[in-house]
Amino acid sequence: MSEQKSEFAMGWKVLLAGLVGVACGASPLPFNTIGFVLAPLKEEYGWSYAQTSLSMTVYGLTAALLAPYFGSLADRHGVRKVALLSTLAFGLIFAALGATPASIFAFYLLWFLIGLVGIGSTPVTFSRAINMWFFKNRGLALGILLLGTSFAALIVPKVAVWAIGQWGWRGMYPAVALFPLLLSLPVIYFLFREPTREEMPAGIAVGGSLTGVTLSEAMRDRRFWTIWLSIALVALAYGGAHIHMPEIIKQHGMGAAEGASIMGMIGLALMAGRIVTGWLLDRIWAPIVCVPILLIPALACWWLMGTSTDVQTIYIAAFMLGFAAGAESDLIAYLASRYFGMASYGKIYGMLYMPFGIASAISPVLYGRVRDVTGSYDQMLYAAMFLFAAGAALLITLGRYPTFGSKEQAA
Repeated sequence: MSEQKSEFAMGWKVLLAGLVGVACGASPLPFNTIGFVLAPLKEEYGWSYAQTSLSMTVYGLTAALLAPYFGSLADRHGVRKVALLSTLAFGLIFAALGATPASIFAFYLLWFLIGLVGIGSTPVTFSRAINMWFFKNRGLALGILLLGTSFAALIVPKVAVWAIGQWGWRGMYPAVALFPLLLSLPVIYFLFREPTREEMPAGIAVGGSLTGVTLSEAMRDRRFWTIWLSIALVALAYGGAHIHMPEIIKQHGMGAAEGASIMGMIGLALMAGRIVTGWLLDRIWAPIVCVPILLIPALACWWLMGTSTDVQTIYIAAFMLGFAAGAESDLIAYLASRYFGMASYGKIYGMLYMPFGIASAISPVLYGRVRDVTGSYDQMLYAAMFLFAAGAALLITLGRYPTFGSKEQAA
């Protein structure tokens, strides 16, 4: 049996469980529902869109700062236990949002709690197990895992709109919370686990012990900070572009219908970016894969500037941005495992997820501020071009992958 067949034959159930866990976790559900409660909360409580949207910044920063801690929990106690407890806590608190009182601070507190407990239901936890089941096909497996967020983007908004129509915004939160509580939890419980020593593919462990460096060793390696900075620059460039895309395309004379179509195009591009990038990562040195993928959205930002770009070009630009965003999600997990190994993967991945979470939370504010001050997004899109290019250039300096458990590890 080929290596490809053996890895997927042995790990497909775990990969499926991880995909479901990611789809129903604290990564996609908040961002795919918050937009539908902006108007109802303004009508009922008088909260501005900015006030309500700030909840995503509270949640995002809390989760990003706690990612290394949850990664270390997964390293010490195993991914299954962390994923189960975090998914349960996330689902219960998410449902409790439906009981939000007339206090914006209570609303922020609930989102802070979601960030506090929910990060274990994201790829920070699930990717550890997938990296332990797959080695030669790791890139493709991670791409499939992260399709969970794309599936959530296709399904959750429709469920949210239906639930609001049935029970109002208060009923929407417990309805959507059924995804983690009734779907994800049972699937994780029965299917999700780390491999035994005998089930691990070659290259994961030596003498029964996982190979790789500690977090402190990784943080003394310039490659760690190169990856960290690259992730931060790309997330800063993309995060706000995605959130503000409906407004960006209005600069080109397009209406709500075109905006919805373009957001759908971005969703498809995210899926394509994850699968194509994952497949390429298994065959080509990662930085070579990354450079063109991260330079393409720089061109997209150029096309999105101004007011005269034709509709077809706007669609292409949106696809480019979405494709790059899907690729970046793969890269964090892949680069963490290939350059630093699996011995302390959770902690290291958590530290590399931190710039992604923080920059993604700050980026929409920057885009909005530029729009408020200048009347357009052009200056921020111009800056984003250089952020994408700088993020790509940094990765070229990483050098070859180390071979853990040998003298090459220090190379």
